[in-house]
Amino acid sequence: MRFVIVTGMSGAGRSSVMRILEDDGYFCVDNLPVPLLSTFVQLTENSSEQIQRVAIGLDIRGGQKALMEASSVLTGLKEEGYFLEILFLEASTPVIVKRYKETRRMHPLAKGGRMDSAIEKERNFLVQLKEQADYIIDTTTLLIRDLKQEIDRIFVEDEKFCNFYLTFVSFGFKYGIPSDADLVFDVRFLPNPFYVEALKPLTGNDAEVYNYVMESDKAKEFLAKLKDMLDFLVPNYIIEGKTQLVIAIGCTGGKHRSVTLTNAIYKEFENTEYGCKKEHRDIEKDRLHK
Repeated sequence: MRFVIVTGMSGAGRSSVMRILEDDGYFCVDNLPVPLLSTFVQLTENSSEQIQRVAIGLDIRGGQKALMEASSVLTGLKEEGYFLEILFLEASTPVIVKRYKETRRMHPLAKGGRMDSAIEKERNFLVQLKEQADYIIDTTTLLIRDLKQEIDRIFVEDEKFCNFYLTFVSFGFKYGIPSDADLVFDVRFLPNPFYVEALKPLTGNDAEVYNYVMESDKAKEFLAKLKDMLDFLVPNYIIEGKTQLVIAIGCTGGKHRSVTLTNAIYKEFENTEYGCKKEHRDIEKDRLHK
């Protein structure tokens, strides 16, 4: 029997993951008290019901002391031979604050105080569980559909998982650099389809624009050098404990060259062991139509 423990930061997407797993056929129990965890696992394992996959949600609502004790309970169950996998969800403090404000809910540890302080307090409580985690997913930049894709990949399709997520973002410099970018690249040196009348109303998602840009030797060389640099950087970031990397590629308006190169570099990494997604932030801004 497969047991998945879903835990992590409040506001990082634990409830969404539990719903996804339930839709995928997992028997789900949310906010199970930690003192009952061993008994529940044992009873489920010995049950006559045809249950093959179980997901258990653990969070701070069960009590700070209990959550801190969960680490030793899970270790004990693993030593007894139970097949347990721990999924830890995290997100940046500003994003968690934003999510709580949007839902008008209060963080479990806030109690009328500052939410960012409560979030950091919870983060400290969860250090041991995070260290034990088999999978760590940072949902800071993930949409629900991206999160579902990752969950299905790990717990349904049983693909190899790496605790690292690459996000490629195209943007227009005239609209500002993405605030969450780790690496920023300027491709305004490439041939600009904007000055070709037939290509002007199109975007880098159109084959005509893509081919026009990528036929340039400069574009091909840039793509090769960017791929080579990321092949070097990503393993070293992983060693340092980083779980995601946002690569922003910009041109003037964010519709032609940046979209093309973002699509091109995404193709290089979409079938690797890393989680991977792309986003075209400014593609529709001031778009000219045919």
